[in-house]
Amino acid sequence: MQKIRKGDTVIVTTGRDKGKRGEVVRVLEGSVLVAGINQVKRNVRPNPMKNEVGGIVTKEAAISAANVAIYNASTQKADAVAIKVVDGRKQRVFKSTGQAV
Repeated sequence: MQKIRKGDTVIVTTGRDKGKRGEVVRVLEGSVLVAGINQVKRNVRPNPMKNEVGGIVTKEAAISAANVAIYNASTQKADAVAIKVVDGRKQRVFKSTGQAV
């Protein structure tokens, strides 16, 4: 079971976007894509087959999963996540409060 999943709200803990909050768009192996975080500019060639124009495109790049923490709405802070077995099922819980994610 992964501790960070698609749709989770996370806070960036290190790097140039430290302190920013966003929603996880995609989970990759060891890294995550977060909406509005770690934006980079890429030069893109035009592709007439897909009706894409060329130019400079701003998009999100992957950020290491170790550099983000799940946002706990009750404490208004970043929080660590533990996995506990409740009624025979695995469940993600916040380590500080013990509440389910």
